[in-house]
Amino acid sequence: MKINGVYIDDTFAEAFPMKATRIIITAMNLKWAYRAANALRGFASSVIACGCEADIEKELSPSETPDGRPGISLLIFAMSMKDLEKQIPMRVGQSVMTTATAACYAGIRDGHQIPMGKSLRYFGDGYQISKKINSRRFWRIPVMHGEFICEDTTGSTKAVGGGNFLVLAKTTRHALSACEKAVEEIQKVPGVITAFPGGIVGSGSKVGSKYDFLPASTNEAYCPTLKGQVDSELTDEIGSVLEIVIDGLDEESINEAMRVGIKAVCSYGPKKGICRISAGNYGGDLGPYHFHLRKIMK
Repeated sequence: MKINGVYIDDTFAEAFPMKATRIIITAMNLKWAYRAANALRGFASSVIACGCEADIEKELSPSETPDGRPGISLLIFAMSMKDLEKQIPMRVGQSVMTTATAACYAGIRDGHQIPMGKSLRYFGDGYQISKKINSRRFWRIPVMHGEFICEDTTGSTKAVGGGNFLVLAKTTRHALSACEKAVEEIQKVPGVITAFPGGIVGSGSKVGSKYDFLPASTNEAYCPTLKGQVDSELTDEIGSVLEIVIDGLDEESINEAMRVGIKAVCSYGPKKGICRISAGNYGGDLGPYHFHLRKIMK
């Protein structure tokens, strides 16, 4: 299969089950909502070492938020409910409660409930007040700028992590330009995030390592500087490989995100340095979700 002259490998992206939640951050204006959201999603690119994967899903208008202020919707993914229960109150407490004028609400109502204000209320040192509105409990925590309003809990859901595709290009400049466009298109798809910096992975990994203490290591088959030293997947003209990794609330969302992302990359074509599209998998042994590139793009 070729799209606009770009070869699509006959392979699949392998993804795995995760747990996820959505939270809504509001503030006096969008600038401060973004500051809280960007702080919360810091160091959340990969569960390999970060504990969770998180990113902004979309902006919210005042008519879409619980308190009628500008807001940001974020998705947070983890490998287990226990990990989510650790990450959510810690990140909301350190990154949202500390942001001037910010408030935090549940973006998912159903499913297992993860503590937010339920844990953070104790910061109020006994002066905190709870309010229940339409069966939803909120905490008013006195802070120096006024009050930090935080919903008691947020719901959670089953999710899918690790949808991906590889962009094989002549140079890093070629690959990066195409991937930036792909991320722009993926961001329009609801229910997905690309948690790595800028949505793009510069150091794609494989499972395992020659070192026993490392769970993942560089994917040498796709490293341009190792051609001739390893069993390389790269032909002579390929000088750079970048990866886009997608987490989603369901398989359909990841399918659509991969479709629009790959389409965007292929629009650049060979004349702009794009040679092939591939994907990362581990023979089907890592995860039960297999996203076949040619089926998605058919």
